[in-house]
Amino acid sequence: MKMRKINFMAWALVLTMPIVFMSASCNKSVNQADESSVDATTQPDAAWAQLSGIISIKRDGDFWVVNTNDLPDHKSVYYKGTQWESTLYEPYTAAGFQSNGFAIHEQNITFRIPAKPKVATVHKATPLGPIGIAVNGVVFFNQYAGNGQKLGPMEINSFDQYNGHCTPMNNQYHYHVEPTYLTQTKGTDALMGFLMDGFPVYGPVEKGITLTNADLDVYHGHFGKTKEYPNGIYHYHITSLDPYINGNGFYGTPGTVTQ
Repeated sequence: MKMRKINFMAWALVLTMPIVFMSASCNKSVNQADESSVDATTQPDAAWAQLSGIISIKRDGDFWVVNTNDLPDHKSVYYKGTQWESTLYEPYTAAGFQSNGFAIHEQNITFRIPAKPKVATVHKATPLGPIGIAVNGVVFFNQYAGNGQKLGPMEINSFDQYNGHCTPMNNQYHYHVEPTYLTQTKGTDALMGFLMDGFPVYGPVEKGITLTNADLDVYHGHFGKTKEYPNGIYHYHITSLDPYINGNGFYGTPGTVTQ
């Protein structure tokens, strides 16, 4: 598969790039914390260097520009009928599962995400569609279905064996909830990706404790030290209940996405 080979080469290149770190106070309040940043380097730091399954990543001023084809690197029932079926299709017969009838299509999605994320003066609501990118190049969606309503049984029952599914309009694969392929292979406390405001997203476990919504602020995050940010940074956590990835909007000022 030619596109897969290109993505691997891009990933290998990213791994060779120098490492820098963001820093922020661990104990600031929501209103005080606005100094999480990286320096002026054009190279991805240790966290951004974990992105794989993407076409390219480059620095453009104060933004990381990330281009992804949004093809999950794991098996899915939604690969049926595609050019990748022979290697990536896997039937899924779990109780309650109902396919939404769509198949994964290759995308061309470009994010411009702040490289020096800061708390926003006005917290914007997350849009329908992509709100961030997982470390495997798949896009994150918010906690709402296409009709703007909270995820209901029909939507949730269409999630595949790794908690993703496709949109009906452009067959765009995405995660609304915990991407279990990533938590199974990288760890439940690992970096899961970034939202469009530049702040990182981590799995549901921190310091051996499974977090709940009550442990997080209204944006579904908090400050603390992480493996990638040992000096501390504001970061989101995925939890098992609504809103899953993000709460009442972006903590920081979001960049843009084109597709």
